[in-house]
Amino acid sequence: MKANKSQILIIIAFISIYVIWGSTYLFNKVAVTELPPFFLACIRFSTAGVLMLMIAKIFGFSFKITKKQILNSAIASLFFLILGNSVFVWALRYVDSGFAALIASTQPLFVLLILRFLDRKPMQKKSIIGVFLGIVGMVLLVSQQELVTSRETILGILVMLGCVLGWSYGGVFVSKADLPKNFLVSTGLQMVIAGVVLAILSFSFQEKWTSPLSWSTNVQISMSLLIILGGIVAFTAFNYLLKVVSTEKVATSAYVNPVIALFMGWYFLDEKISTQSMIASAILLTGVYFITSRKRKIKNINGTSKT
Repeated sequence: MKANKSQILIIIAFISIYVIWGSTYLFNKVAVTELPPFFLACIRFSTAGVLMLMIAKIFGFSFKITKKQILNSAIASLFFLILGNSVFVWALRYVDSGFAALIASTQPLFVLLILRFLDRKPMQKKSIIGVFLGIVGMVLLVSQQELVTSRETILGILVMLGCVLGWSYGGVFVSKADLPKNFLVSTGLQMVIAGVVLAILSFSFQEKWTSPLSWSTNVQISMSLLIILGGIVAFTAFNYLLKVVSTEKVATSAYVNPVIALFMGWYFLDEKISTQSMIASAILLTGVYFITSRKRKIKNINGTSKT
């Protein structure tokens, strides 16, 4: 019964990071067109973090946290929420949401390269093919003159690639780091830390802070969904999965997120999907498949390994 319950939780968690995170590109794009990016991220993560800690308190989860766990939470917050997410949202001002999701789909490639340099293990044939296809797909994607129309767009793409690299390293770090045992406490702490840092960044860049009552209806809805679904539900599921399955398996969300983001960007924001983008995405996601489908060791629920 316990094993079945764990398997169900894993399935629900994967659905969360697949579907919900695929839709957050649209919600962030809508919000960042009206709100300053660091202010947006500060409100989103601060609110979600406080709510998560309150839920953890209500359910009586332990708040015993060591100094090492606080430090590791701060490092995870830096790579995930500040660099990997908030700076990524800043770049969304210059890049379409579906296009951004395709850039983010390179995460498994970055994870593989990071693990290669950290573990010093030779790449398998499937990995080499995957890396090659990933690079080809990325070149096709970013070489479109009709999409890369300005220096701001090029800057946005380069910044996003840096953000994906940071997020990828964060995933590798969290899978091995000593963090608070409860996922609500761990995620809530990371979000509160991010909220404080982002508030400092927002004031440093002299962003204008406004009341939620003055936001448009679309922005209010987008922010609510980002906080509840994208923050509390999906990010908690993500942290949970990093502890019970392999980092590379968690990175398979890169298959589904771009498809959902491309469709929602096309349907709701009238974003263009070029033939070259479709070809590039097919090649890129095929590369992701080769990377994540190779023979590897996966952690099971009990922390042991199996092939």
